[in-house]
Amino acid sequence: MVLAAVLCGSAAGRGEAVAAAALEGAGAAVELCLSMAGVLCLWTGVMEVLRRSGAMEGLSRLLRPLLRRLYPAFSEDREVMDSIAANVSANLLGLGNAATPLGIRAARRMSRLTPGVANDALCMLVVCNTASIQLIPTTVASVRAAQGCTTPFDILPAVWLASAISVTVGITAAKVLGRVWALREGRL
Repeated sequence: MVLAAVLCGSAAGRGEAVAAAALEGAGAAVELCLSMAGVLCLWTGVMEVLRRSGAMEGLSRLLRPLLRRLYPAFSEDREVMDSIAANVSANLLGLGNAATPLGIRAARRMSRLTPGVANDALCMLVVCNTASIQLIPTTVASVRAAQGCTTPFDILPAVWLASAISVTVGITAAKVLGRVWALREGRL
């Protein structure tokens, strides 16, 4: 796309405008990255405070009944369940970048059961991490605020609806495909 823009701009005799737009875009990208880094640091810090204060353990206990239904093979493995709960908590806060390392930690612990093979629980983790429900979409709100939006959180109802639908569809698809695969392999 960059090459096409440069070629079209040059062909139209607007090479200077293309160069100016490229520099302006680069500057805007740096500003956006810095503003998002600040928000990410804030919420990652909040997650660390929650972990150190023990509130994360309380949230883990609160999420455990639901997580046990989604990940029955690991329902008795507290280490795995705590990692999944931390991942879900970060996703609830809309911290996709902060949730990723937590999801990777959970996936590594889950993969000990079936090394080298993605089992149903690991596929469910990927689905839930990708389609996550967001109560506070901090990343999107920070982008909106950085671009001058005066009400960056006015998107909450749409985010809640879209994320609830995506998680529901994702979990349903993972469960159905897990059963189809189990039938195909003769496990059911």
